[in-house]
Order: sequence, then C-alpha cells, then structure tokens
Amino acid sequence: MLIKSQKDFFSGLMFAAVGVGFAVGATNYTIGQASRMGPGYFPLILGILLAILGAIISLQSFSSKAPDGDLIGKWAWKPLFFVLGANLVFGLMLGGLPSIGFPSFGLIVAIYALVFIASMAGPKVPFKEQIVLATLLAVGSYFAFIKLLNLQFPVWPSFLVG
Repeated sequence: MLIKSQKDFFSGLMFAAVGVGFAVGATNYTIGQASRMGPGYFPLILGILLAILGAIISLQSFSSKAPDGDLIGKWAWKPLFFVLGANLVFGLMLGGLPSIGFPSFGLIVAIYALVFIASMAGPKVPFKEQIVLATLLAVGSYFAFIKLLNLQFPVWPSFLVG
C-alpha cells in the first residue's frame, strides 16, 4: 500500500499516539461505570475516541486524492521553540519552582512573559500590539479565573505580596 497523503498519515498517527497515551494514563485512576463515573472515566473515553479518530485518518491517507502526495514540509523550529518555551515559562512563572528557590511571579507577570516570548515565534509584531494583547489577556484572565471562578492561585509576584 502506498501512502497518498503524508500529512493525513502522520497526523493520524499523532492523534492515535496521544489518544493511547491518555487512555493508558487514565487507567491510573478509578474508572468506574457509566452510571457512576470515576475520575479516569472521561479521559479514558476521550483517549479511546481520539485513538479511533487517528486510526481512521491514517487509513484514509491511503486513499487520498491529493495530486502531489500532500508532502510534509520542513519543521518550523523557530515557532516550535518559542511557542513551547512560552508555555514552559508561563508555567514556571505562575507557580514558581520552590525546590530551587525560583519564586512565583503570579498570573499577571506570567501572562506578559507568555505574550512577549510567543510573539517572537512569527514575523515582527510591534511592541505596542504586544502590550495591548498582554494587557487584555491579563485583565480577562484575572476576571475570569480569580473573580468569576474564584480559583486560588497567585496573581502577583510572591516577593511583593508575601
């Protein structure tokens, strides 16, 4: 059999692998039954559905009508690095890393760092637009997560608020 769409084949494999990973990870929790679901029930079902979807997409890649084989291009390393790095920095700044003495910088500072780092992934974004986006995200996140949902996590740097 000849793969007629590389993009479909490999994206299907990725979906299937992530689905299997979630399904296997969900078995570490109590699954329960449909009438009395445990904490692992929903991730297990979603993982199975994602794995099935991935298998279907991969199988359809053998009968694709793409004229050029739908080849996968080169990896975009710069955007990959900056987007993943921005999320990593966001997580570190939001909660800190007490084991090495890295303090929590809170939600607001973490969002600004996320926007500034992620904006380096693409073409030049004006600094003014970065500030506006970061401010809107910070204000919206504050009201959504802190005020409306009453979630308890640091908003400001720990060394400023004690």
